[in-house]
Order: sequence, then structure tokens, then C-alpha cells
Amino acid sequence: MHSIGSLQQPLWRRLMPLAWGLAAAVALVLALAWGVFQVQVTLAGFLSSESVWSKAQKQAVIDLDNYTTRGDPRDLAGFRRNYGLLAADRWGRDAIIAGRYDTERVHQVFQQGNILPSAEHGMTFMLAHFSSAPYMAQAIEAWRSTDTSIDQLDTIADEVQRDYAAGTPDPAEIARQRTRIGTINAYVEPRSKRFSEEMVRGAVWLGRLLFVAVLLALLLVALLWVGMARRVLDRIRGSEERYRLLFESAAVAIVMVDEAGGCILEANRLASAWTGRDPAVLSGASFDELFVPGSMHAVGPALLAMLYGSDGSQRPVEMQVSHTAWGRCTVRQVIIRDVSERVALERERRVAAEALASIAEGVIIADDERRVVSVNAAHVEITGYTAQTLQGRRFDELRSMPDGTPLPESIWSGIVGGRHWSGEVQGRRADGSVYPEQLSISAIRDTQRQVLHYVAVFSNIHALKAQRHRLEHMASHDPLTGLLNRAEFERRCEVAIAAAARTRTAVAVLFVDLDAFKIVNDSYSHAIGDRLLQKVAERIGRQLGGSDVAGRIGGDEFTVLLDRLELREDAGAVAERLLASLSEPVVVDDCELALSASIGIAGYPLDGGDTLTLIANADAAMYVAKNSERNTYRFYTPIMQADARQRLLLVSELRRALVEDEFRLCYQPSVELRSGRIVAVEALLRWQHPRRGELPPSEFIPVAESLGLIRRIDEWVLQSACAQIRAWNRAGLPAIRVAVNVSARWFGHAGFIAHLDRTLQAHGVAPGRLGLEITEGTMLRLGDDTERTMRALHGLGVEVAIDDFGTGYSSMAYLKLPSVTSLKIDRSFITGLPHDTNDVAIVEAIMAMARSLGLRAIAEGIETEPQHDFLLRAGCNEGQGYLYAGALPPAAVERLLSPRPRQGPTQLSLVPPKRS
Repeated sequence: MHSIGSLQQPLWRRLMPLAWGLAAAVALVLALAWGVFQVQVTLAGFLSSESVWSKAQKQAVIDLDNYTTRGDPRDLAGFRRNYGLLAADRWGRDAIIAGRYDTERVHQVFQQGNILPSAEHGMTFMLAHFSSAPYMAQAIEAWRSTDTSIDQLDTIADEVQRDYAAGTPDPAEIARQRTRIGTINAYVEPRSKRFSEEMVRGAVWLGRLLFVAVLLALLLVALLWVGMARRVLDRIRGSEERYRLLFESAAVAIVMVDEAGGCILEANRLASAWTGRDPAVLSGASFDELFVPGSMHAVGPALLAMLYGSDGSQRPVEMQVSHTAWGRCTVRQVIIRDVSERVALERERRVAAEALASIAEGVIIADDERRVVSVNAAHVEITGYTAQTLQGRRFDELRSMPDGTPLPESIWSGIVGGRHWSGEVQGRRADGSVYPEQLSISAIRDTQRQVLHYVAVFSNIHALKAQRHRLEHMASHDPLTGLLNRAEFERRCEVAIAAAARTRTAVAVLFVDLDAFKIVNDSYSHAIGDRLLQKVAERIGRQLGGSDVAGRIGGDEFTVLLDRLELREDAGAVAERLLASLSEPVVVDDCELALSASIGIAGYPLDGGDTLTLIANADAAMYVAKNSERNTYRFYTPIMQADARQRLLLVSELRRALVEDEFRLCYQPSVELRSGRIVAVEALLRWQHPRRGELPPSEFIPVAESLGLIRRIDEWVLQSACAQIRAWNRAGLPAIRVAVNVSARWFGHAGFIAHLDRTLQAHGVAPGRLGLEITEGTMLRLGDDTERTMRALHGLGVEVAIDDFGTGYSSMAYLKLPSVTSLKIDRSFITGLPHDTNDVAIVEAIMAMARSLGLRAIAEGIETEPQHDFLLRAGCNEGQGYLYAGALPPAAVERLLSPRPRQGPTQLSLVPPKRS
């Protein structure tokens, strides 16, 4: 409290002790100076008195000597006057030293001797108290030693006066008297001189003593004052340091502002941190520049404003202003508090109030007895009850559990105990109807944790429950067919297996795969395919019993779960019914489609003890059924799993082959039949298996297509073919066409055209050097996108050949597209030439069509000379087959195109191959 009080005192008051000490020191010095002055005046009086006495003594001797010589009365009068002065001084001396004197008479003596009036008291004091002091005692002793001699002078004066009164004295007498006078004067004069010397020595000694005394006094006073000043300044410095510590460590920003100029005089650390300015920079800055213009306004006794931050941000602050005086200046002390949290809380409160009013959920605020206090607008909209109609009623009266029972007391005891309750209840509207309600209840408590209010938030979940049921159905069912999806089917299967384990019965899983469904999609459209799958799902559902379920696990693959079987073989009857039902023609959009299915059957516990194993084994059995004769079913046997494992192994090896670059390309030449020149090569993919050797595409392409790896393989083939074209260009080989087969999946991809363009540009290959071979089925699968894709290829300058022409579901409209330049006649039509009349008729029809459309005809699989001759006569442009060459490595193709080394630059020419 003392330190705080001292901080509040003004500086002049805290410096008053120092000022009083200084005044006392000055007074003491003045007193000492006055004392020294008085001593000096006294010494001056003594010296003046000594001078007067010495002069009077000398003058008395002179006057007496003159009187003795001449007898002039004036000389005698002068002697008497001087002698009286000497006698008066002697009386005053002895009276003062003895301490028995009349002050008035002493004063008359001093006046008679013309002594300084100011020295009277000092001389009296010195004679009275310091007559035995050093030098003073010797001087007085010398003075007293002349008293008898001076009296003798008076005696001589009386005798000479009598002699002159009797007549003229005898000269001898006069001489004698003068001798006596001279003897007395010789005695008195050195003693008078000694008196003066002793007085001077005393004055010097006393002066030194007084100087030392004054100096010591001054030193003592200075030390005392400095000590007092240090203590006072230490207290002031301590107060200032405490003030500075409070100023700098304050939890608020403090700014001292010059009231006259509006400039900042001083700011604490927090003000510097908030504004992002150093204290030195902040000092002297304009106070108003710290705030957003126009943001300062008064709220009661305080001011609110937006303070600029170091990064340009704004901070809401509250300011309290007071005024104080710094010297002659009026200073404004501004205390700034950060009210960001308060503003945020106020904003949150307003938002909460607005949110409560506009929230879609109903809100009820009730007292501690659950009687309604207030409700929001959503409550009125949901229930039809207003706050007035519910006034005084308990809100739980209008609610019950979903089974109709009242809300249990455990809910309220749990909330009172500090928990929160949420659950589904049944609410009642004002019209008496009921609805499902999601209710959440919490409590507002006082500082003693006692419940003040209950807050209930609810919403009508009728639509939500319906949506939830719909989502649950969507999450567990296939959206196209309505059958169970894979996850739900597996869950049902697990339940069935667990029940069969308890009841010692059997469970069977049927894996149903439609035969040739891909052809339907390729030949018609995906929309037709989807509706066909819906028809299939309906037929499967009609063949199942009450506890049996069916699912669609992908594409055209279905699964059926049969539980409560005595034996696994009992599932065969259901499989036969399914095959019979699915083989019946299906009418979809005026199209009659005939399908069949392959079914694999695996049963618990014979074929597996868990869901995944049963499905996998049923899939393996289905695969065997499809590969054997289709439209049939097979029960699982262990040997089937080995085939499935072989397929899985092949999948793993395919992925590794892409990573480790085990694929390579061979090239089969395409010969111009009329000239025998090699005009093109077809890139053929081979897999150099590390253990099984070279594998043809027929062994791995179907698996790659089924697993989605075919796109990566197609990209590799395209990159490798373009790289080979670039290498042949650099080798100076003829610019022959290189044909690349493209799968339907990659050809129909949205990024196919862009990737093809980038690949050609990356390898510097002219588009005319690359040809794409696409099957009719691939073109048909594109549907409406076929024309767009083919026109994009034409824009790039890439030619397209229809591969295996005549074996698929042809649409003659595709042959008119500008990018189609060639028809490749399938080898199945070449084999019977020239003897098989059907093959002859088909090939001649294809040739006629190609000529009429301006397309190039290319025959595949030419193996004999008669086939070559027939095709040449029929007008076929190009041919491929073992008659000319099989699939060759790139080096062999180079040798065919360059059979002899060339010397120097020559014109390129195509060399006809040697027929095998």
C-alpha cells in the first residue's frame, strides 16, 4: 500500500525531503559562514584595537618626549589623551577577563578606541572565554607586561609637569627624563610588536582552524545531503521501476498521448505487440492513425474502435481515457482492452438467438418442473402448439416412447445426474395425430449444479425414417435389379452358414453367369442390356423359395443362396429350373432375345466353411460349366479350384509382366498382291514368360480384358509400335504402314484420342504411318459415340481398318465413316478358297463392297498359291499369311526391307518378300 501511495504522489512531493535537506545544509553552511565572518570581524577588531593601542602608546611616548623637551602643554594634553586611551583599554581588558565589568562602560571603552561596533561582542566573547587560548594568551601576556612601563610614563609626566611648573627644568634633568622615556619605549615597543605578532599568528591559526572546520562541516553536510538524496532518489527510482514494471506487464495496452498535439508520447509492450510497431516507431506517431477511420464511437463512459494490427488485420478494442499532468503538459492516458472475445461472444449470442428463431428443429425451454416456458417458430410449425397453449403444461405429456409407453423416469434422473439424453419418441400434434420424433434433452444448471431449465430439441423424422429405409435398401440391394448386392448377399450367407452349423443342415450357393451377354451389349445397346438384366432378375426371383435369396454381384453375374437343405445335391433341382426359365426368349423393347446361363454350385459344409470360399468355389464351378458346354450347371469339385488358382496366378503374372517389360512385339508383313511389295506390317503382341516361354495373345488377352488390364497393355503396344516406327525411320527404311490392334475398352475410352495424339507427337511419327485395326464389335459397342471417335481419328490423319470383317454384327453405316480405309477379310473365309463356293461368294461380295465404297481390301491367313491367285484376280489389294511371312522380330523385318547393303545414298525401294 505504501508503494502504491507513493506512486500516486506527485514528483515535487516525493522530492520535498531532499529539498528540506538541501535547505538545512544551506542554512548550516550559512551559519558556519556567518560564524567565520563573526570570528574574522572579531579578529579584525582585535587587530584594529592593537593598532590603535600601539599608535596611542607610540604617540604617548612621542608627546611625553616632546613635552619634556619643550614643555608645551599641548604635548602634555596629547600624552594625557593617549595615556587615557591606554588606561581604558587596560581596564576593559582586565574587567572582561575577570568577568566583572559594566557593559555600558566597556562599550564606551570600545568607542573611545574607535573599535568596529560589529566586533565589540566578538572581542568581548573572546576575552571573556578564550583569553587562555593559544596565541591569545601570549598576546595578552605581552600586553600586560607593558602596563607598569606605561604607568611609569605617567609618573614621568607628573614629574616633568611639576618641574615646568616650578620653572625651567635643568637640562640635565630633562636629559635624564628623556633617557627614562626612551628606556621605557625600548621596553614597551618589542612587547607591543610581540602582541601584534601573536595576534596575527592567532588570526592565521584561527583562520586555518575555521577553514578546516568550515570545510569539514561542508563535507559533512554534503555527505549527509548526498546520502539523503540517494535515499530519496532510490525511493523515486524504485517507484519508477515499479511503475515501469506495472506499465510494461499490464494485461491491457496503455498509451500516453499528448493532449495538445495528439501524438503518442509513450506506449507499453502490449500496445506495441498489438499494433506491430516498435516502441521507438510508435512514439511520436499519431494516435488516431492506429484505428480504422470512422470506427471510434462512444458506448457509455468507454470508447469502442477497431485497432489496426501488424498484418493489416483489425482488432475490436475498448478504451478508457483519463487525463494527467506531465510537467506543464496535459497528457491523455488511454487504457486499451481487447474485446475480440466479448464481440465474438456477442456475435455468437446474436447468431444463436437468430438461429434459435430460424432453426428447422423445434426447441422447447422448460423450467425445472418440465413446464413449458417458451418455444420457437419451428415447434409451432411441427406440432401446431403455441407457447400460450402450452403454458403451464409439461412438455413430456405430449410425448411417449415409440411403443406408446410414457417417457421413463430414468431419463430425468439421468439428466439431473449430469447426462444428456437423446432418442426416438412419438410426438402428438395439436390435431391429435402422432409422428415419429427425434428428441434431445439437456439441462441448464446454476453454480451449485442444480437444474434451472430443461432444453429440448426435436425434429419430425417421418421423412428421414422413410429415407433411411430407402437408403438401407439401396445400400444392401443392387439399384438396377433390386436383388441383394454383394455385401448384403455375403452377410446373408454368413447368417445362413451359422444357422446351418447349429441345425446340421446344408447351404448352397449358386453362381449364375449369362452366356454371350457381352454380344447383346455390343450388338444392341447398354440400355437394352440393363433391361435384359432386370428381366433375368425377375425370372430368378420367381424360381426361389420363401427363405432363398438372390443377388447380383456385378455385370451379368448373379448369386443364389439356398438354405435349410438336407443335401448339397438338392440345389440341382433349383439350378435346372433356373436354366429352363432363363433359356426362354426375352422380349425387350420389341427385341426378342434368346439367352442361356452357366451355373456353378458350392455347398456348406462340403465345399467350404465360410461365405467367401463358397462364392469362390461356386464361381470356379460356373467357369467349368461355361467352358464345357454352357447352358448347364456343375457342382464344385476340388480340381476346379486348381483351374481358378491358375487364373489368379495368370493375373499376378500379367501385372508383373507390365512392370518388368516381359512383352514384345512381332510384325507380320502385309504384301501388295499385284507387285509383291511389303507395304505394311501388323504389330502382334507376344508375352515372353520367364518360365513358360513365349505365349500367344489368345492365352492371356481374355483374362486381361476381364480384369481391366487390357488398357495398360494397349497403351504399351501403341508406345512400342511408335518407338519402332521412329527407329525404322532413323535406319532409313521405307515408310511402310504399321497396323496396331486396339481393344474395345481402350478404343471407347474418353481419353483415347488425346493419348494417341500425344504418343504420335512424342515419337515424331506421322499419323499416316500408323493404322488402327478395330473389330466390328468394338465399333458397335461405342454406340452413339462411334461417329464422333471416327471423325476425330480422321482429323488426326490416322487410318482405321475393320478387322475380322464378316464375323460380327455388321452395320453398313459404319463403313461410310471417313476414317475407315480398309476391310480385313477374316481368315475363316480364306481357308476354303478357291474351292468352297460359299467362301468364294462371301469373299467376292466383300470385294465388290470394298470397291464400291473405295476401301482397301486386305485378306488374312493366305497360306497357298491358289488362294493368292484367286484373291489377285478378285481384286484384293493386300494379303497376309504364312505364304509370305509369319510374325517376325523387328530385325527380320529390317532385313526383308533391306536385303542388300547399300553403298552411298540411293533411292528407297520396296523389296518383295520371298514366299515360304
